[in-house]
Amino acid sequence: MSGTLYWMGDAVAFRAGETVAAALRRSGIDDFGPALGELRARYFCGIGSCQACLVSLNGDSLIEACLTPAREGMRLSAALPLAEEHGHE
Repeated sequence: MSGTLYWMGDAVAFRAGETVAAALRRSGIDDFGPALGELRARYFCGIGSCQACLVSLNGDSLIEACLTPAREGMRLSAALPLAEEHGHE
């Protein structure tokens, strides 16, 4: 099964079995927004160890994009605003 998720409001198609990071990367999205310090969030290790791919799911929880299977209708955005709002700087 394939479907559509939403990155910063824009539709992104995904293929069956793809992770969020794979779908974003295949769609040409390599920058997942600001990260802590002066870094940018991105797909890096692919195994969840570095947590460089943290993104916000539905404006609520942080997920590791490289480990999370893409699902229909997911609403994803940069993680940093969520982290700052909750005082996790």
